[in-house]
Formats: sequence, C-alpha cells, structure tokens
Amino acid sequence: MALQNGDKAPAFELSSKQADGLKKIKLSDNFGKINTLLLFVPMAFTGVCTKELCEISAGLNQYSSLNADVWAISGDNPFAQEAWSQKENISLPLLSDYDHKVTVAYGCAYESFLPDKNLGMGGVPKRSAFVVDKQGVIRYAEINDDPAKLPNFEAIKQALATLK
Repeated sequence: MALQNGDKAPAFELSSKQADGLKKIKLSDNFGKINTLLLFVPMAFTGVCTKELCEISAGLNQYSSLNADVWAISGDNPFAQEAWSQKENISLPLLSDYDHKVTVAYGCAYESFLPDKNLGMGGVPKRSAFVVDKQGVIRYAEINDDPAKLPNFEAIKQALATLK
C-alpha cells in the first residue's frame, strides 16, 4: 500500500558508497534535526534518472535553504551507483535498496518494470518523491507509474517551505 501524507515514514538503513568508503545511512539519523526528501528512481545510467539527479544536484542549495537533505534511492548496488555518480557528477547521496525492501515498504515498487519490453524485473522503484519531516512523518508523497514523469519539484519545495 502506498504511503500518504500523515503516515509514519518506514525506518530504513541503506548502504551508500562515498569517497571515504561504504556508509550505512539511516533515515532516523535526520529525526529532530532536518527534513528529508527521498527520491526513488528506477535505475542508474538511464536517461530520465540521470536528468533528474543532475538537475537536483545543480540545485541542492535550494533544498538546503529549506532545511532538507536530499537522498536518492534505487535498486542498484552501491558500486554501480558510485560509478554513475562519478560519471554524471551527481552530488547527492545515492542509497542502495538492492533487495527492494525499502521500495516495497514505501509502496512504490513496480510489479513488473517495463512489461512491454519483457524485462521481468519486479521490485524496481517507481519514480517517486517523499518529504519526511523531522519527526519522521510523511508530509508529501508522489508516486508516478510513468517512469518518464518527473516529480513535481515546485510542489515539493512548497511542502518543505511549510516545515522549515
């Protein structure tokens, strides 16, 4: 079931490959300190995902000024994410949901990703955005069935502006 505004955000701890090695990132580490924008993206090295995260990287200061961390989550392994990040100059943390448990917990997993192409890939994240406030409550939720449709970043910024 997809999460909605007012729901408690499911806790998670995911791996992220950063310059100084593998790190475990926990959503709860931000509680009481800063809001969190979670961006679920289907796959590394794909056109729309690259466009989305490059644009967000270029505008990260906008989210910082709204007292928010921005994290991207995909089912790719952390080493593939790191290669993608380096190739495309993506500057936000990329979190690996390799087993798709977090994607399923947030209700944004495809049953079958691009079934017309016969990929047979279930569990891939739908392009989604969740604003989680400092108390761990979802204050904005958007799940797009169309992998080419970007989240409404203006609406996300408006939601964050109310939480400062």
